[in-house]
Amino acid sequence: MLIACAGAYLAFLDTTIVNVAFPDIVASFPDAGRAELSWVLDAYFIVLAALLVPAGGIADRLGRKRVFLFGVAAFVLTSLACALAPSWEFLIAARVLQGGAAAIIAPVSLALLLPEYTLEKRASGVALWGAAAALAAASGPTLGGFLVELGDWRLIFLVNLPLGAAVYWAGRRVLDESRDETAGLPDLAGAALLALALGLLALGIVEGEGWGWTSAKVLGSFAAGFAVLGTVAFRSLHHPRPVVDPELMRIRSFAWANAGTLLFAAAFFATILGNILFLTSVWQYSVLEAGAGTIPGPLLSAIVAAPAGRLAERFGFRAVIVPGTLIYVAGLLVLRSAGPEPDYLGVWLPGQALTGIGIGLAFTSLGAAAVAEIAPERFGTASAVNSAFRQFGAVLGTAVLVAIIGEPLGLQEALAASDRAYLFAAACTLASGVVALALRPGLSRSEPPQERREALVV
Repeated sequence: MLIACAGAYLAFLDTTIVNVAFPDIVASFPDAGRAELSWVLDAYFIVLAALLVPAGGIADRLGRKRVFLFGVAAFVLTSLACALAPSWEFLIAARVLQGGAAAIIAPVSLALLLPEYTLEKRASGVALWGAAAALAAASGPTLGGFLVELGDWRLIFLVNLPLGAAVYWAGRRVLDESRDETAGLPDLAGAALLALALGLLALGIVEGEGWGWTSAKVLGSFAAGFAVLGTVAFRSLHHPRPVVDPELMRIRSFAWANAGTLLFAAAFFATILGNILFLTSVWQYSVLEAGAGTIPGPLLSAIVAAPAGRLAERFGFRAVIVPGTLIYVAGLLVLRSAGPEPDYLGVWLPGQALTGIGIGLAFTSLGAAAVAEIAPERFGTASAVNSAFRQFGAVLGTAVLVAIIGEPLGLQEALAASDRAYLFAAACTLASGVVALALRPGLSRSEPPQERREALVV
């Protein structure tokens, strides 16, 4: 259990720890702008999202322990490559490979954990694994700020070396090998096409301002991206082990919860990066101060998550998710009201508190709602797909934020850019709340098995 959760922590830590170091990375490579360097973030998200599901299928066939250890070793080596990157192009290439390693670790760590639980208690195993992943994402900015202040941005990648080495050593000693000899190979071509589609969409968003939103390059990127997505959907309907199983998407709660997850993730990851850029560029906080300034949000989200689960069991997911999205929006509006003069206690702390409570109520409940009506033996696949949708949202949220902020000149432009960024995050969050209204009233993970079977039939 500890090894599996440590693996999840390792893979998802690098989804947010790089955000706080982004200003330092930009300063280290003056020959590249924010648009180019945004691929340091998006490259990781794209590969992670595209390979989460097929990586689990490969492990089923070749052996879960073997593939997990390979993923951890690859993650350590690619983290070292990121830390030693001599150029921004090399750093982005290394992040692509690091994202591939993380995509192996994440689903296989869950696949190793689930057999330790009975079918009736696997939801608890998924929740525990998800808590480790959420802790990683939440602690990333604070840990990253400390490491950058201690040395420079390269330390945020070097810290993965001792953590990964410990997981690898423990995994070799403790884990038992398991595989499914009857499992077929997943749709690797479909996964590659999905990565290409996300990359094309992100390219159009990031370069929209520079190329012109109506230019042939931007419109071509969007058209090609949606065309490739259509190809992925077609392959998913006909491949025996598709990237996204159409049978799962026919389950109403799974489909709507994943849509809500994507939208909330776009808001969440845009907010994380937007907060860091605001604190460092407008309020002139140091990277350590900026990382520390974001602590209240993750802390409150962790505190609220457990009571939120109990409320969802009693009143249903919809009754928890929708108020959570409204509270998150309220927090964003408070943060949006921040002026050029620092006011941590009067503005920033209340905004962080509200967004943290909103995350604890809505984000965690969306993930649980996605698997609420899934048969226990398919928890692993369903959770991997939900994680992939979360990373889809991260790609889009980060790309849109970089496009919105651009390269502001002066304080007033930076304030106007942050204003637009918070409004974008608020719009995505409200859309997530509207999507959550489509969930069946009273749907919760405490439903008797018979009711879940009937829901699956419907």
